[in-house]
Amino acid sequence: MSAEPRGGRLRPDTRAIGEAKERIAESFLTTQGLTLVARNHRCRRGEIDLVMRDASILVFVEVRYRRSARFGTAAATVDARKQQRLILAARHYLLMHPTQLACRFDVVAIGAQDDIEWIKQAFTL
Repeated sequence: MSAEPRGGRLRPDTRAIGEAKERIAESFLTTQGLTLVARNHRCRRGEIDLVMRDASILVFVEVRYRRSARFGTAAATVDARKQQRLILAARHYLLMHPTQLACRFDVVAIGAQDDIEWIKQAFTL
């Protein structure tokens, strides 16, 4: 999610906040009709927060949280570099779990009051 100190490990409070926001996003998407396939798929190149299914589409979901929009919105933090890492992680997932389903990348941006902005098809390959 954010705030990695030296050594690349998240502080315990940051990790707990990230996990809580991912649960909020998962719950929201479930109420929108998506079903959970996997959580936190990790590989050397990156991580997919949530893998969900929306009818006949496999959805790779990036969950972003910002306490404040002072330095930009949560959605704005999914820049080209982050998109590349997500694409590589999704390719790894698909190697491990082949499918004939179409795929898309969504972003769930969560603000200070747990307000949710769901961006479907946030970017493409």
